[in-house]
Amino acid sequence: MASPVVNVLVVESDSDRKAFPSIAGVQFRRCAIDELADTVSWAEVLLFRTFEAVDLQAVWPNAANLQWIHASSAGVDRLLDPGLREGPWLLTNSGGILDHAIAEYVAAGILASVKKLPQALRRQRERVWEHRVSSGVRGKRALVVGPGSIGREIGRVLGALGMRVDASGTSERPGDAEFARIRHVQELRSYAGEYAVIVLATPLTERTRGLVGTEVLAAMSPDAGLVNISRGPVVDEQALCAALASGTIGWAVLDVFEVEPLPASSPLWNLDNVILTAHLAGDADDFAERLWQLFEENLERYLHGSPLVNVVDKQTGYVQR
Repeated sequence: MASPVVNVLVVESDSDRKAFPSIAGVQFRRCAIDELADTVSWAEVLLFRTFEAVDLQAVWPNAANLQWIHASSAGVDRLLDPGLREGPWLLTNSGGILDHAIAEYVAAGILASVKKLPQALRRQRERVWEHRVSSGVRGKRALVVGPGSIGREIGRVLGALGMRVDASGTSERPGDAEFARIRHVQELRSYAGEYAVIVLATPLTERTRGLVGTEVLAAMSPDAGLVNISRGPVVDEQALCAALASGTIGWAVLDVFEVEPLPASSPLWNLDNVILTAHLAGDADDFAERLWQLFEENLERYLHGSPLVNVVDKQTGYVQR
């Protein structure tokens, strides 16, 4: 049960600062991530407005008053260390507010790749007039690995482009409104070659770490593409570089990487068949507004003792739907 005055601590960087909403019975404070261990004892609710990956082991022993933690991302792997996993606190994520922006990013990346826009832009900079024949997506098969809320929005958008979309999840089950069929992710290698595009939208867990490695990449069609908007470690990056350089797969659109920022020494920077961006797929200009709307709605639920939305199963690492 919430106390008469609920203390909400917002962990954010200076660039994220904004005026807090005025909510009866709620006090807000802010702190930087390196101040959290000394400040968390004040908090009943913790809102992470930072995406920094940090060691939180020193925080949890001081969190005696803490009841609820909210992550401003859909993935919670950066927070879900053993202390949080084993602790008594509720954990919620921001699933739902990023879905359409990420789906638009995926569609844009796929279309740019099959229409060979990066090559066209290079020719533009070189002032070279070069006619090219490109491909399309209508009628092609796409696989979305991770049929959560983001994956489903990706499925809807790709379906609207005329693609035939399947999903890959934790079990084999019938299709639905977004996916023609849902296949077991553990068998990904056996059917990866059936798809023109594989989109990774799965949370990072121990089961999905290194999911796409040498064997899966070798099973893909040589003109197929890989899109990763999940987490970098879902893919064996060294194997991916080799597959892209050798023509084992045709192209990739990558928004996440094993190490971020992507080191200047990474061979991915120099590959002509790669579009890479700086972990920005979900960062639409209305992100902050949508985050606060979701958090305030959940905070109202908390104040009234109602069940919260987007509660993460701390053992699996994602929201059970």
